Amino acid sequence: MSNENTSIIVGLDIGTTKIAAIIGQKTEHGKIEILGIGKTKSLGVHRGVVANIEQTIISIKQALELASNHAQVDIAEVVVGIAGQHIKSMQHHGLITRSSYDEEVSQDDLNRLVESMHLIPMPPGEEIIHVIPQDYTVDNESGIRNPVGHSGIRLEGNFHIISGQAGAIRNIVKCVNRAGYSISSLNLEPLASSESVLSDEEKEAGVVLVDIGGGTTDIAVFYDGIIRHTAVIPFGGNIISDDIKENCGLIKTQAEELKIKYGSAIAMENTKNDVISITRIKGLPPKEITVNYLSQIIQARMEEIIEFVAYEIKNSGFEKKLSAGIVITGGGACLKHIHSLFTLKTGMDCRVGTPNEHIVSASDELKNPMYATGIGLMLLGAVDLDQKCLKNKKQIVQDVHKTEKTTAESAPVNEKTSKPVKPKIGDFFGSLIGKTKDLFNDEGIQ
Repeated sequence: MSNENTSIIVGLDIGTTKIAAIIGQKTEHGKIEILGIGKTKSLGVHRGVVANIEQTIISIKQALELASNHAQVDIAEVVVGIAGQHIKSMQHHGLITRSSYDEEVSQDDLNRLVESMHLIPMPPGEEIIHVIPQDYTVDNESGIRNPVGHSGIRLEGNFHIISGQAGAIRNIVKCVNRAGYSISSLNLEPLASSESVLSDEEKEAGVVLVDIGGGTTDIAVFYDGIIRHTAVIPFGGNIISDDIKENCGLIKTQAEELKIKYGSAIAMENTKNDVISITRIKGLPPKEITVNYLSQIIQARMEEIIEFVAYEIKNSGFEKKLSAGIVITGGGACLKHIHSLFTLKTGMDCRVGTPNEHIVSASDELKNPMYATGIGLMLLGAVDLDQKCLKNKKQIVQDVHKTEKTTAESAPVNEKTSKPVKPKIGDFFGSLIGKTKDLFNDEGIQ
């Protein structure tokens, strides 16, 4: 299955608190034009993992139908994100032996090495999601970013491998398929978020992406333009709401509303001792709490989350090399003064990342950290689309060359000169133009 217009890309963010579907189309300037968005409450997902199949299917279907109606396009294929505390990462070393010194290392050799990584033994119930190259070694020459064109027999590579529980992955695929859609690719959500909020300069200098979702906080460390470390912390914005609920004697919806409207990550910022009056269950008097007390609850839990983030940064081994500091995104990044608390506790520069740099014609609603993952999934989908288009173009050229060779071999022989009769130039270019038109029609390129 594919979308009716193959230049249409759909990102589907299946989160703990919300399911967001964003439809976009790549412009001639390389950015994504947002055509439609659909957002629904996530009813069947807990900490990034599908807990209720039927409820998740309903939420996915509602979000995609809303986005489809908004954009006025029919969709059938989506780019899906995956997260959750079941996600693991590790470093692995691989090698292949080539047959000849004379032939240069090719892209096919790299593909063969990457494919061999997908065959490494994994613990029962786990499967590989991504194999991300770090650097290569050709014979004794190490630290090579791109070995294509080098000569050598022994090709080695260091890889960052991301895996997840097979059951959790299958459940996401099952929910999307039962909702009536197919999956073009499955991507780790912090990788998607990084595409939408990080610049190439930040990735080169060294940066930490902290994506605070409803159920989990995802971490990705970049250095020298390459992802070096990933981790998932099993706490997110929902646990802050739970703390408010327990400490203030409220229901979950009231606690969430208080956090969004009055909450702050630093209690000292709320010097005024303002009182909030909250209507309770019928027959009970209103509940009154101060803004400062609310912020104390929030700050205590956020400091705990930041301690986990700091541990993962140290565990990555790149703690002293992250010149670009920390970029916070996700729904939790909307909390007031959160970047100040991160700077205070880690000693690193910090900013809130929004996905507005890579999109055009979007409403202000989308220029919000909570949509970083959905927009990032579209950007990854655009890369896949470009690669598919390039592959098809190469195939067209190969077919034309093959046709030209076959035509030359089967050309009639001139009886006087005993030489093959060359085809007319118009015949060759007519074939080329016809094939090129077929490519553009197939890819939906205007």
